[in-house]
Amino acid sequence: MTETQNGTMPAVAFRRSLPIDDPESLLDVELPVPQPGPRDLLVRVEAVAVNPVDYKVRRNSDPGGEPKVLGWDAAGTVVAVGDEVELFEAGDEVYYAGALNRPGANSRFHVVDERLVGRKPATLSFTEAAALPLTSLTAWEGLFERLGLRGDALGQTGTLLVTAAAGGVGSIAVQLARALTGLTVIGTASRPETVEFARRMGAHHIVDHRGPLAKQLAEVAPGGVDYVFSTIGTDRNLTAYAEALTPFGAVVAIDDHDSLDIGVLKPKSISFHWELMFTHSLFPTPRQVDQHRILDRVARLVDAGVLTTTAGRDLGPVNAANLREAHRILESGTAIGKLTLTGF
Repeated sequence: MTETQNGTMPAVAFRRSLPIDDPESLLDVELPVPQPGPRDLLVRVEAVAVNPVDYKVRRNSDPGGEPKVLGWDAAGTVVAVGDEVELFEAGDEVYYAGALNRPGANSRFHVVDERLVGRKPATLSFTEAAALPLTSLTAWEGLFERLGLRGDALGQTGTLLVTAAAGGVGSIAVQLARALTGLTVIGTASRPETVEFARRMGAHHIVDHRGPLAKQLAEVAPGGVDYVFSTIGTDRNLTAYAEALTPFGAVVAIDDHDSLDIGVLKPKSISFHWELMFTHSLFPTPRQVDQHRILDRVARLVDAGVLTTTAGRDLGPVNAANLREAHRILESGTAIGKLTLTGF
């Protein structure tokens, strides 16, 4: 497919909610190149990454036959800016997750509010950088805003549990906690390859989330756990969290549930927090620019060698066939690190 900044561009979209093994579940399409609004950047997308939110939106929404573009992790080059843009200029290399209520980044050109964008780590390729934004924002906000950890306190003591420590968010949360706090970090993983990956990310201890969680935690943290970053299985693990957590501990969760009974946390006065990094764009406030600052901070940590990309397997160019494969892998629950796609 052809691409021109002023005309049309290649993109991948869905028109109906279909199982991922259906060849029409994701389609190659040609769309008009979007025009930037006052605070927007027009980005030439060089690489994208795939997250569970992609298949959740595909499975749970119906575009009514109109092409809906997914994709909430991207890295690329700014080619044009809106009239009120202050933070970037054409030629800047950037990375970002973007906004859930706007078209996604699985297109050659993409518009995004500058306040949600960071400068790409200079030491990473576009592919390596595209793996980071959504998970880094989720992990950072969960640790330092929801749980209230101090991101400049290596002397901070205590114990943090991160579930699915080899997953996209978990692997970044482990790295951030190790790099910026003095906490002992326990990760959960269930397969030899995910155990090895979680250890490589920095987890001090690994427990199996398929086994009796509270019992395993008591063995590695006999004094109890102070914080839980729950990325999966919050509903089935909540009782175990309550048992393992110290009084006045805290839980932050990112997974989706129709309902959740948190009464089990009350006897120990354990606080419970939700984290959704899209809140900033769904309900814009002056704090929206915090995501720009976080991504810039993450980039500096990467360039200093403190954090590493969690890019795993690159599936080739951005097209419908490769994105269907990415969704299939994510839906199977077998991905290690982030799945990326590079070029068009």
